[in-house]
This record gives sequence, C-alpha cells and structure tokens, in this order.
Amino acid sequence: MTRYFIGIDNGSQSSKVTVFDTHGRTVSEGRQALRPYDTPRPGVVEHPGDDLWESITAAARQAMDAFPGDPADIAGVGLCTIRFCRAVLRDDGTLAQPVMSWMDERVGRPYEAVDPAAAYVTTSSGYLTHRMTGQFRDTAANYAGIWPLDPLRCDWSQDPTAFEKSGMPREMLLDLVQPGDVLGRVTADCARATGIPEGLPVVATANDKAVEALGCGLDSPDTLLLSLGTYVAGMAVGDRYVSDASAFWTNYACLPGAYLYESEGVRRGMWTVSWYRDLLGEEAAAGARAAGLSVEDHLNAEAAKVPPGSDGLLTVLDWLAPDDAPFRRGSILGFDGRQGRYHVYRSILEGLALTLGAAGHRMADELGGHYDELVVSGGGSHSDLMMGILADVFGVPARRAGTDSAAGLGAAICAAVACGAYADFPSAVSAMVHPGATFRPDAERHALYERLGAVYETVRSHTDAVYRQLG
Repeated sequence: MTRYFIGIDNGSQSSKVTVFDTHGRTVSEGRQALRPYDTPRPGVVEHPGDDLWESITAAARQAMDAFPGDPADIAGVGLCTIRFCRAVLRDDGTLAQPVMSWMDERVGRPYEAVDPAAAYVTTSSGYLTHRMTGQFRDTAANYAGIWPLDPLRCDWSQDPTAFEKSGMPREMLLDLVQPGDVLGRVTADCARATGIPEGLPVVATANDKAVEALGCGLDSPDTLLLSLGTYVAGMAVGDRYVSDASAFWTNYACLPGAYLYESEGVRRGMWTVSWYRDLLGEEAAAGARAAGLSVEDHLNAEAAKVPPGSDGLLTVLDWLAPDDAPFRRGSILGFDGRQGRYHVYRSILEGLALTLGAAGHRMADELGGHYDELVVSGGGSHSDLMMGILADVFGVPARRAGTDSAAGLGAAICAAVACGAYADFPSAVSAMVHPGATFRPDAERHALYERLGAVYETVRSHTDAVYRQLG
C-alpha cells in the first residue's frame, strides 16, 4: 500500500501544505499568502486576526482538493511553523491577542500580561497544535531566546529563577515533546476546516530553519546550508550546544539531541531582490515578455551578462538594520557611469553572497572546521546565476535542494518516522531527500570575489558614522 504524509510549512510570507509519498515526491500542494503585518506602533509587528490558522486551512484545502489518491492512505501530518513568534492564549486555546511576529520587539523581552483572560504563552507551533489537535502541547525544538528552557535537557528549566526572569510561570507554558513525537490527532473541527482526515497523528518538528535543514538532507558538519528566503543565513549541524559563540548562535536541530548552528544573516535577504524587481515595474515586465521569460528569469539572464564584480558596484544589505546597530541603512556604492539596472541587480545578489561568505567562514573558524560543499534552498536557489555566484564566492561546489518545499519535506519526514514508515531519521532522509543540480566554482572568479570580499567587509566602518549623523 502506498502511504502519504502531509508537510505543513507555515513561513514568514505564506503557508504551504504539501502531500508527499514515501519517496519524498510531491503529490499535491497548496499555498496561501499571509496578510500584511499590522504595525500599530513602533516595535509592534503582529499577524492580523487569525491569519496563521486561516492561511493553513486555505492551503490545506487546496492540497487536499488536488490529492489524487485515497485520503485513507495518508498516514500522518508534520507541523512546521515560523520561529520566534509569541502567541498568548485564553484557557480555551483561542487567541487573547494577535500573534507577535518574530520582528516584534516584545518577543525578545520578558512576557508582560496585558489581558486578564490570558492563560497560556506559547509559540506559533503551540497555538497551531491546539487548533489542529485540541492539545496544549508543543515541540521543544521551537523555543529559543527568552523562554525558560534548559538547552541541554531540551525541556523546561528546573531553576525557578528562569521562570521569574522570563515573566512566564510554569502553569502558563505548554507541555513539551521532542521532534518526531506525536502532538495529538486531527480533531473533527480541524478536519472540517482543512480537509485533512480526522484522527491523523500530528507530529512535532522543530523551528522552521531546522526543519528546512532536515528536508535538505543536512547531516554533515562539513556541509553548509544556505537558506535564501526572507531571512538569509548559513546553517551547519553538530552534536554539542555552544553557548558562548560570537559568530553564530546555537539552535535546536530537527533530530532529537542534535543542534543547528546558524551564522549571522540578512534580515531582508531575498526580499531585497523582490523589491528591486518590483521597483523596475513595467520596464522589466516588458523585457521579460519580449524574451518569452518570467521577470525573474529575464533579470537573471541580463545580469549574467554583467561581469563578476558588477563593474565595481557594491551593495550592502542593511535595509532592515540589526538590533545592535539600529542607525544602519542599506548602501549602493561605486557608480561611475558604466553601470545600469542589471548591474544593480547583480550587485544585490553578490552582496548577499559576500555577506553569507564572510559569516559562514567566521562560523567555521569558531567551530574549528571547514565546508566542503554548499546546499542551497529557498526561492533564491532557483536562479542559476545566484547558484554560480555562491559557488564562486565560497570556492566550493553549491548543490541546489531537490525540492521547492524543503521545510514541508522535513515536516513530512518527521511524520514518516513517527508513523513507522522508516525506522529512524537517517533512513527516512536517505529515501525521501533527493539532490538537485550542482554548480562548481571557477578559480579566477573565486579569486576576484575574495578580493572584493575583503573590501566589502570594510564598508560599514566608513558608512556607520554617516548613518549615525543622518539619524
């Protein structure tokens, strides 16, 4: 009998629901964009209404309507959601206030009660678990930051002062389970809203980046995963918790007992590429139509004609300033009359790659290792130009992920293990993860990008004083 597994990927821009078979092949899928954030005052960034749940139900109905098989052959559901969100619930599991985005300043501070009806404080995955199963449970691997969690035990702290510092008493926190454990089963209400069969086990995963890493098959400390989404960063796996690193931070992996090391990143990574595409507007669209290409493919084709280094144009991607330097802004430097719109586009891609290259090397140095290969996932990996630039910047082969929904596949892998389709995570990854195309570096271009990278690293030391004055 053929068995199927549903992977739910609730991301920063959309919710995606995908049905996979036991070989990791996509059978059907649905996608629903999230609504724009509400920002009622500075520092507050909220998901409007019940947008997270409503986007999942819409995407799930699309996936189930397109599913060609017998729903009785679907064995389980893996739930993956945006990390760093905070949800405050009433005692019946409904939202006491809007879900706080990962960009909301409050998620980095101790919890402060504003609604007397608030009974629970949890993550986006904890809230959505209750919507799907009626259970007040959550994956332990989606907690990082202010939460009173013991990172070595991957469970709530045994130190009472940890709860006091977080502002979260133990009775307001959900029970925790490990990735691959069952959170509960799909309720009748959830089944009516989503089309997912009632009674299916809903399986815990981790934070969205860790689940993406699992779906990409990241299993060696010598491989660096580059995630090219709204947030762009490099990730590696290991078996030790590193609490005092300066070039990266330690998160939970999607395998129990393992950790995910994440480099410094770009908070508006591929967002910048989309912003520039939209800024070109009809001009870019007209060129794409004339060439018989999508706008993205047209821009990539034209930018590929621009010499590496963009004829001296450097783009520094601080469109969303980091918390420790809120004065920063993005910079485009080096105009001298030779450059045009496609130089700017290529320099944005090169800026992303150079930032990732420097951050990845700092992380490797601190971990005492090196990277022999890149795996690249996310929307930016669709660009052959970007894949080539990354290989040339790092000087190692860059392999494209074999699926457009790596987090969804990672969630389905967790479900497949929990439901007994595979004996363990390595077996499931071996059967369900398939590599994409590989791009190999050019020695001459690598040498050029090494020289440019040294210059790129000095730019902020010159521009910071300017941006401080601008205020």
